Order: sequence, then C-alpha cells, then structure tokens
Amino acid sequence: MANPTPATGLSVSSGIRRYKGEWKRPQVAHLLRRTMFGAPTEDVDYFLRKSPKKAVRELIRQEYPLPAPPINNYTDANYVDPEIAPGADWTASMKYDGMNNGRRKNSFKSWWFGLMTGQDRSIREKMVLFWHNHFVTETNTVDNALFCYRYNVLLRNYALGNFKELVRAITVEPAMLRYLNGYANTKKAPDENYGRELQELFTIGKGPGSHYTEADVKAAARVLTGYTINYKTYTVSFDPNRHDPTDKQFSAFYDNQVIKGMNGKEAETEIDQLVDMIFSRQEVSAFICRKLYRFFVYHTIDETTEREVIKPLAQLFRKKNYEIAPVLEELFLSRHFFDPNNYGSMIKSPVDLTAGLCREFHLTFPTAMDCEEQYNLWEQLRNQTAGMQQNIGDPPNVAGWAAYYQQPEYGKLWISSDTLPKRNQFTDRMMGNGFGNNGKKVVIDPVAFAAALPHPEDPDLLIAGSAEALFSVPLPPEELQFIKTSLLLSGLEGTASDHYWTNAWTTLQDKPEDKANHNAVAGKLKNLFRHLMELPEYQLM
Repeated sequence: MANPTPATGLSVSSGIRRYKGEWKRPQVAHLLRRTMFGAPTEDVDYFLRKSPKKAVRELIRQEYPLPAPPINNYTDANYVDPEIAPGADWTASMKYDGMNNGRRKNSFKSWWFGLMTGQDRSIREKMVLFWHNHFVTETNTVDNALFCYRYNVLLRNYALGNFKELVRAITVEPAMLRYLNGYANTKKAPDENYGRELQELFTIGKGPGSHYTEADVKAAARVLTGYTINYKTYTVSFDPNRHDPTDKQFSAFYDNQVIKGMNGKEAETEIDQLVDMIFSRQEVSAFICRKLYRFFVYHTIDETTEREVIKPLAQLFRKKNYEIAPVLEELFLSRHFFDPNNYGSMIKSPVDLTAGLCREFHLTFPTAMDCEEQYNLWEQLRNQTAGMQQNIGDPPNVAGWAAYYQQPEYGKLWISSDTLPKRNQFTDRMMGNGFGNNGKKVVIDPVAFAAALPHPEDPDLLIAGSAEALFSVPLPPEELQFIKTSLLLSGLEGTASDHYWTNAWTTLQDKPEDKANHNAVAGKLKNLFRHLMELPEYQLM
C-alpha cells in the first residue's frame, strides 16, 4: 500500500525516475513551498522561465556568501553596551556577562528570523532549519550568544555540503559540547550524552537496520573524552590528560571493531576513527534520506516508498561520499516529488506560516539603518512563531520538534485548540493593523498584492489568482463562487453583475486620490484575503 496523502486521500507510488511532466505554476509553486519559505509570485515567475533541472540546481547551489552577522540592537534606556556600539557587530566580542548575553541571544534569534523572511532564491535557509532540527541545540541551555551564532554559521557552511564532514565538525562545536555535556566528558567521569545521540539521533537512528548496543554508546563516550572549552577565548581544545587512553571495543553491529587507545595529541584522531566506523554502516544513508523525505515530501514512509525512493536515494548518498546536494537534486527532480497527490500534503510549520506569509505578501521590513525597528519587528513575528510552538533556537528537546518525528501524528501536531486560533489571529492581524515599532510597521497591503496578480479587475480571475498564489491545492468552483458573492461583492450595488468590481478597480488605477473608492476596494480585499487565510487550505503546503 503506497502513501495516502491528506489532500486527496490517494496514494503515491511513483519512484525517483526523472520527472517529465508539466512545468507550470502549480509545479513551480510546489517546489518553492517545500524548498523555501512560501512561493512569492515573482519567484514562481522567475523559475517558470527555467527548466526543472536548472531551477533545482539553482535552488541547491552551494556557492553562497554568509550573511552579515547580528548587530547590537539592544541598547536602550536600561542598558548601554560599553564595548559594542549600537548597530555594530557583537560577534567579535569576547566579553559576556549577565547583562549582554541575554540581549545578544535575542538579537541572534531575531537576526535568524530576518534571514528567513529576506531569503534569496535558495534552499539554504530551509536546510539550516532542517539541520537545526537534526543536530539540536537549545539557546537557553548553551547559554552563550556567541556559541549559538557560531553553531548557526556551521550549519550554513555545511548545509548543502558533506554530511560526514558536518558530523565531524558538529561533534566538537562549542554549542554542542555545551548542550550535550561533551566539555565535561573525561576519563574519570565519562558522559554518555553525546555518544548516545550521535548514534541514535544524528547518524544511525532507530530504523530497521539500527542495531548498535548500549556498550557501543559507552565506548563512543570514551572515544570522545578530553575536549574542553576556554571561556576566555571561547575556543575548543583537546586535553590528552582528560582523555581515556584505553582501547574501545565495539559490538558485532560494527564488526567488533576496536579503536586503539592513544596518548598525547595523537589521541584526538580517535574521533576520526569513530566517525569512519559509524559511516561504514549503510543505515546512516537510509536514516538521513528518511529524514530529508519527511521534512521535504511527506511524513509517512511505507514499504513502497522505502523501496522506490529511500533505498535508491541512500545508494546515491553513499556513492557520492555523503554529499547532500546530489541527493536533494535527485529527490526534487523525481516523479515522486511532483506526484500531484503530494501537493498540499503537509501542514505548514509555524515558521513556514509566518515567514512564508511575509514573503508571499511582499512585506518590507526597515533597513539596517533603522536596526532597532528592524530587529524589533523581526522579534515580534518570531515571538508569534514561538507562540505557535516553534521557537527557533530552542526546540523542546534533543529530538527536535515532535511534528517532524512523532508518529503517527507528525505535522498534525502543529495544529491544536491552542495553536490554530493563534494562526488565525496572526493572519487577521497581518491583514489588519500588523505589527509596529516607533512608527515603523509591517502589515499586508491588500491592494498591492491584488495589483501583482494577472487580472485583478476581473472578480473571478482575481479570486482564482489569489487562491492559486496562496494555496497548494485548488478550491472547488462552488467555493470560488461563494467567496465572490459573499465577500468581494457582498452588500454592494450591482452585485448581480461583475461590472461593479471592474469599475471600482479601474477607478482605483485612474484616480488613486479617490479615498472613498480606495477604502471601499481595500476593505473588500481585506475581507477576501482574511477569509482565504482562515481556510484550512492555507495551512497546507
């Protein structure tokens, strides 16, 4: 039995053979909603002019400059940073205390949300979120803004690179050493936290081919002893005196391999032997391909999908020496990915909802010249996302957000009696007064959004175009007709004819100074878009 998707109830049994079907707006929008945050009309237009292969390759291109670091937006009447001037980069600072650290952590998280809303045409921001949910750290536990920022940079650098190299790098990353107690792991008191999660959550997983043992966890912990953090220089070093120099015996799952104990600086190479040993197991490639599939395609993996999608992707992953980009290219150009039954089959995460709305409605945030207002507005929207149960930087636990792994509910966990009203309140507010700070505001301009659609003067085409721009699945004709008569033309003279709307829109273009007409048109558009965003279809991608 192949995967039934919630949008259609039909099954998806196609494999990863190259997609040769239509390349129109629905297909492009589907690709963008899964690989980016939202699918703005101009981005859809841009990729429509390319072939599927060129579009996917551009989305997963690796040569991508790092964004400018977060800045001091936190100077106020209660606190003035004696070292970092307002608007200046704080990531070069080596001075942290109870006053600046919390402010810098908030600055980091708001900066990150700002990168999502202002992303380029690339999958990189989505991949940073994917890896953050995979190699989880929590800002509140790490409790150092600089470590949190460097961890984010590491994920960016490796986002589309080599997974094996990423595992090696993340193992000795300060944020991870803090989060899973690696810095306290010594020969006298081995700490098993990272040795366990390295296998259970980061590489081998809990799939059908995962048979590592408790003894393997203990042996891995001993391999990883000796790493320390210098809190004056905020660097990591290896201390041979804290390292366990004895041999480490692993189980039959790892072919009874022994990592020979070493002394001195040479002992640091034991970690490379550990990583090589783990990656010699084929389950690593299958586990990561399953996680990529659940994040980008659909949450359920049945026997057909395992055989026709996961297995060949895992083989490619191993063949390409654990490079991520070739696997993503193969997946996103497959018939399986573009199977119509996969459209609208996933519930938007809170980040997809909030950042996607900002991008699809072309919201403009203040520039870096107004950094206080810019960061404040990013923070307000980030807090909305956190209220919907996705607090970037602080997943609930080491396994990440439950919607990405908890069976059988998966993405349905994003929707509850608490979060659904918050989602509707957020979209209503963005269509109403928006969010503001010191005279600066982010709010949807319904007239500008309508004007960017192909034929806003035609009520039928306006509604159909709006639905196509905002939804992954089409609305039935009777729903479109209901929206026109009950919302767009409701209570107005001439509702028996479409001429009213056409005349009102034409007048708006010819006489923009006519405030009465502008307000009437804007009011109707607000009702239209507010209604569309309250429909269940808007929660899907």
